[in-house]
Amino acid sequence: MTTDPCDACGEDVAIGGGIAGIWSSEPAGTGGMTLAFDDGSEYFLCFACIEELPEEPTGADVAELVG
Repeated sequence: MTTDPCDACGEDVAIGGGIAGIWSSEPAGTGGMTLAFDDGSEYFLCFACIEELPEEPTGADVAELVG
């Protein structure tokens, strides 16, 4: 299984799917998601960091969490 770091906390986040899990009887899911905003910014965050954002986050909210 491959991983990518969370842009906010830096923890490695599991990325589910792909050829690595094709034969697994217990496939693992992805532990985060990419958030894209109208201002063109994109952030990959783990679900724990996403929970710290307001209900309808903006790019500025995520930039504050990342920075």
